[in-house]
Amino acid sequence: MLGSTHGTLTTDFRARVVACGEEPHASVVSLPTATRQGGLDVSGRPLHLAVPDLDRFFRPRSMAVVGASDTVGRPNTGITRQLIAWAERVGARLHPVHPARDAVFGRPCVPSVAALPEPVDLAVLLVADPLPVIEELGEAKIPFAVAFASGFAETGEAGAVAQARLAAAVERSGVRLLGPNTNLNAFEEFRDGLEGPAIALITQSGHQGRPLYALQELGIRLSHWAPTGNEADLETADFLAYFAQRPEVGAIACYVEGLKDGRSFLLAADRAARAGVPVVAVKVGRTEAGAEAAASHTGKLTGADQVVDAAMRQFGVVRVDGLDELQDTAALLARARPPRAEGVAVYSISGGTGAHFADLATAAGLALPALSPAKQDELHTWIPGYLNVANPIDNGGHPVGDHRGRKIIDAILADPSVGVLICPITGPFPPMSDRLAQDLVDAAEATDKLVCVIWGSPVGTEDAYRTTLLGSSRVATFRTFSNCVTAVKAYLDHHRFASGYRSPFDEAPRTPSPSFRKARSLMRPGQQLSEHAAKQLLRAYGIRVPREQLVTSAAGAVRAAGPVGYPVVMKASGPHLAHKTELGLVKVGLTSASQVRDAYRELTDIARFESVDLDGILVCQMIDRGVEMMVGVTHDALFGPTVTVGLGGVLVEVLHDTAVRVPPFGEKEARDMLGELRGRALLAGVRGGAPVDVDALVEVVLRVQRMALELGDDLTELDINPLVVLGRGQGAVALDALAVCR
Repeated sequence: MLGSTHGTLTTDFRARVVACGEEPHASVVSLPTATRQGGLDVSGRPLHLAVPDLDRFFRPRSMAVVGASDTVGRPNTGITRQLIAWAERVGARLHPVHPARDAVFGRPCVPSVAALPEPVDLAVLLVADPLPVIEELGEAKIPFAVAFASGFAETGEAGAVAQARLAAAVERSGVRLLGPNTNLNAFEEFRDGLEGPAIALITQSGHQGRPLYALQELGIRLSHWAPTGNEADLETADFLAYFAQRPEVGAIACYVEGLKDGRSFLLAADRAARAGVPVVAVKVGRTEAGAEAAASHTGKLTGADQVVDAAMRQFGVVRVDGLDELQDTAALLARARPPRAEGVAVYSISGGTGAHFADLATAAGLALPALSPAKQDELHTWIPGYLNVANPIDNGGHPVGDHRGRKIIDAILADPSVGVLICPITGPFPPMSDRLAQDLVDAAEATDKLVCVIWGSPVGTEDAYRTTLLGSSRVATFRTFSNCVTAVKAYLDHHRFASGYRSPFDEAPRTPSPSFRKARSLMRPGQQLSEHAAKQLLRAYGIRVPREQLVTSAAGAVRAAGPVGYPVVMKASGPHLAHKTELGLVKVGLTSASQVRDAYRELTDIARFESVDLDGILVCQMIDRGVEMMVGVTHDALFGPTVTVGLGGVLVEVLHDTAVRVPPFGEKEARDMLGELRGRALLAGVRGGAPVDVDALVEVVLRVQRMALELGDDLTELDINPLVVLGRGQGAVALDALAVCR
């Protein structure tokens, strides 16, 4: 770390996504004109998020403590004492509220909220049941409140009902509530005198934020801490959007157990991406056990992890696994300048150390460019010729007694291909390690490139570490190889992302397309469409399907086969018919009228035996070349419609090789989806096969996204499988489709 980031929208969220200036106690941060006009996308989902004026929360002019106490031994007494100290630090006037006390810690105490001597910005509720107090706060027009009480959604069904009542009361009152089931982290004392951009912290579990709070001991500045708890009202997204506009915030670090509303989170992440503020997050729920534990803790939905992961990457949120990674990555992103180049140079005093780190860095996707022959010759001026200086650079022992050490470091940093210099110091070995640390610090002060040091000593009390490295605001110091690799990769990825970021919400369609009007007439509420009807839906959106006719007699099948063109495929078509092949309801490669007649009779006989409700038999063009893919739409509990692409046919069920995105997204994201597939080489052609029409595949993905946006919750599922992608310039054809209407 451096020395010295499905569903229908809830009524609550819709109520808070409003036109600028309409929300009580809210100020909307300036957005590009495109997001301030219209406000909703084609499916009625919001395009911008009202941001509460949380200045009045974190820096209130006056505050009330309801349930204040100074009785020895009572929990409320210690909390009251801490709140008094916090109020003095931020310059707020504090008013105790208690019906049975005249004074608390020598301060006049009023019996009720209505009796407060002046308007207050913040009320802290030290009561077991905050619900009866909420109405009083609303009548007093208090904008913010904090409820510490537990026993709500984190406890199960009964608690969730109690929390719903609390949330409804909060919405009626106009008060913005932090909690319930939160803690005192928002009122912690932050160290003064630390310089540089700060980290703002958001946690749903207070203890999980403690390691980041301790960063101050290493010289890292913290500006805010939002412990969101159960998020009956104020949520992670509110604080994320607020912190993104704060000038002192260099990065936002989050510990998220579950999201209240996926859409609001994405709108807040978009705001951070627009502002260029990196967001680093630990998101619980990668495993079933983690998801269950998170639900019991905060009562939140953790969401399908693949969707959460994709949504975060779409909006530049850096997802890490551990709190140590959260510390180091957020600290680096908060304080390091943008890279001048993406190449990483590794400088070590041991060939083994350099090789080990180079393996880890390369496996993570970092580029270690070989230094030019001229640069290597220059380095060999100070480094023996038998040592490798191509990259990693092995010095055989950093020079101690003269000027050569600093010259080596400066020469590496001067190479135009190098944007990051990483020096692993695997253990203290004075005086060499001391001199190396000082030379690195001095070089870092003189360059605009990133210098990272890994101090490998398990002790960490050495002066070279505690004073020299941690005393520098320009050197990023880590304790492990893996954390350094994770943080540097995130640093380079973030700046690459930020430099080319265009908000997908700016490009989201505002009005329905002509395709939408055609598609609406084809929808059948509450039904799964037949293959024939589903393909008509695809045709409405310009997605190519085979030549085919729906017939209801053997003679009709023979007549249809001629214009369709032999050989043909015949398939049963009917609602609620998903797995035709398993039932024997597909016949392929039919080359004559007699085969078509026989196939018709066999298919209808099987359908009668299996009690399948048919709307007819499809006589289809046979397409037997190309790469089989699948493209689909499903609904995620947090994010609503999602689009999936992957290998098609049976491979999708066997390999689960898929990529997912949350609409809206553009062509770049669609191409990135294909790049994430393990089987992407099939698209480029393997074993002598020709490359396929990737452009056509991307176009299908974007058209399916348009369907997801326009049809919204009315289209609960769409599965195009297989989608056969033909050779370059020949397009893609949807051979089968399943669609389910709400």
